[in-house]
Order: sequence, then structure tokens, then C-alpha cells
Amino acid sequence: MRNIADTIARMARAGAPASAHDGPSRLVALTAFGTNPGALLGHVHVPKTLPAGAPLVVVLHGCTQTAASYDHGSGWSRLADRAGFAVLYPEQTHANNPNRCFNWFVSEDTAQAGGEAESIAQMTETMIARHGLDRGRVYVTGLSAGGAMTLAMLATRPDLFAGGAVIGGLAYGTATGVSQAFDRMRGHGDTSDAALVDAVRSGSRGHDGRWPTLAIWHGGADATVSVSNADTIARQWRGIHGVDATAVREERRGTAVHRIWSDAQGRDVVEDWTVPGMGHGTPIDPSRGERLGAAGPYMLDVGISSTAIIAQSWGLIAETDAAAAAAAKPATVDRVAKIAIPVTPKPAAKPRTAAPAGIQATIEHALRAAGLMR
Repeated sequence: MRNIADTIARMARAGAPASAHDGPSRLVALTAFGTNPGALLGHVHVPKTLPAGAPLVVVLHGCTQTAASYDHGSGWSRLADRAGFAVLYPEQTHANNPNRCFNWFVSEDTAQAGGEAESIAQMTETMIARHGLDRGRVYVTGLSAGGAMTLAMLATRPDLFAGGAVIGGLAYGTATGVSQAFDRMRGHGDTSDAALVDAVRSGSRGHDGRWPTLAIWHGGADATVSVSNADTIARQWRGIHGVDATAVREERRGTAVHRIWSDAQGRDVVEDWTVPGMGHGTPIDPSRGERLGAAGPYMLDVGISSTAIIAQSWGLIAETDAAAAAAAKPATVDRVAKIAIPVTPKPAAKPRTAAPAGIQATIEHALRAAGLMR
């Protein structure tokens, strides 16, 4: 309870909630994509001149955001027009989670079948079939709650995704329920390396093929999701890839510290990017390099475009383009971002084990006081 109370107090002091992008959206609705057991929405951007066998990027927004607002801030659809790939944005609903968080802390929604993860996989399969995309070049990225769900997708469908990038997220399988979610966000409750790896292997249901690569991004001054979570994620995925923690290369791009681990074949399989001084959000650079995105709540103009660098790591744009996007300026701390906040999810459609009434009432009161919940 001490950890929950501390987080609630921070939430109550957080200030205004994120405002959705109110301009025209570059995305269109995705319909008829399967049984949709997670009751999610889908939005897409497909360039008019999309080549045959193009890649696909799946993008997962954070809490309080929409697909349109995250696309506006991150610039993924604009980069897709330049580089020739399709973009899919699954979107959470208020009915599923009042704070629009993907339910990364609910086991039913992060399993291979029966919840939100399956809905995202169905959308992905539909996009591949409908637009003739390259099944070997499908990638997923997300911020905060969307970052945690990104890891759920990599863990449960490693056959579907070639790589992923998690921004301000949390390791797969480390939280079940609201109380544990708050603990993990604050960096409390360590998990052994063996248990971290077992969680992913269990989620994949015996996957014996190649595992997706992973890039981890985190702000060094993140007061919402402790930066210690980045290390936990790295431990989990180094274990999955069987790479030695000491076999690491380190470099700097602007102010960002970049660490890389390679497998026995020399393939870079796990990367860790830490942006000193940055709070909770997606690092962008709308003024230089690829000129992607727009600053706003949780979209932090720190002079480094994670969108461009992630795209380059997946081979979607040239390395020179990404290098131009990494001439970072000093980062500033975002002191109001509270974007991974869990809320007791979906009532009727998918039965849950609800949080105790007293805890839930306290959480909801703090969320409303902070303007983060209606």
C-alpha cells in the first residue's frame, strides 16, 4: 500500500491530462479484421504508392492518447509516405479502460489468445493479407502502456514480428493486477533473470524459432515509469537471445547513451537508449533531421527522433537519415506525464478479477482529481 499511496499522491499533483490532437487525422479506420476478442479499434495509414511486399509498422499509443494524437506527435505516417511502408494503429477504448491504457497488467489481455493481444495480432494479419505486405518485415513499437503491450506482442507472437521498440515501458509478465502494476512502475519488486525469461517463453507457447530484436528507450529522469524498468526489460530479452550482459558496445548520439548487445552470429539483438534529463514520453525532433512529429503531452522535443532511429534500425530508412535525427539538444524533464497509469479494465465482456473496492475508489478519486479520468 505504501507504493500505491506514493504513486497516487504523484498522480494527484500531476496537472492537466493529455489533450488529443484536434486537427485532421491522417489515419483511416480498419474494419472487418477478425473476431476482435479484445474489443479494440483499428486505424491505418497506407501510402498511395505503396510498393508490393512493403513492410508494416504497428504502433501502440500510451494512456490518455488516441491513435491520431500519437501519430501526429510521433510522425510515423509521414515517415511511411517517404519510405514506403504501411502503418497500423490499434486503439484502446474508454469502455475497455477509462484512461485508454492498453491493459498490459491483465493476463487475459496479454496472452496469445482471447484478449487485446489477439485483437492486435488479428489486425496485423489482416493488414498483411489485404495489402500484400512482407510477412518477414513486420515491426511493433509503443509508448508506456503501449510499450508494455509491445512486449506482450513480441512475447506472444514472436513468429509475427521481426523486431520491436519499447519506449518508457515495462517487462512482460511482471505485473498481474493494479497493485503490482503500480509497484513495477515505481521500480519496486525485483524479478529473477530466470523468471523473466520463463514469462516470455510461457507466453510464446513453445516458440522455437528466431526471436524478434528489441530496442529499449527510456528517459533518464522518468518519474512515472522508473528507468530501472529499462534494465529489467534488457535482462529479460538478453536472456531470451542468450547474450552475455558484459558483451556490450556503448556509443553516444548527441546526449543519448546507446548500448548494444549482439548474438553469436553478430546480429544486434538488444539495444538500450537512455536520454538523460528526459521525463516520461516519446523523444522527438520536429525541427531537424527527418522533421518528424510535433511536441505535446508525452511527445518530448529533446532534439532526437526516436521514430527515425527506430525506423533505421529496422532497415526502413537509410542510416544517414537517422544519424541526422540524432544530433540531440539538452533534454528537459516532462514533469506532468503520467501515461502508464493502470485503471481497473473492461467489466462485462471479459471477466476480470477486480481490485479491492477501497483501493479502486482511492485510485479513481486521485485520477479524477488529476484530470486523468472522467
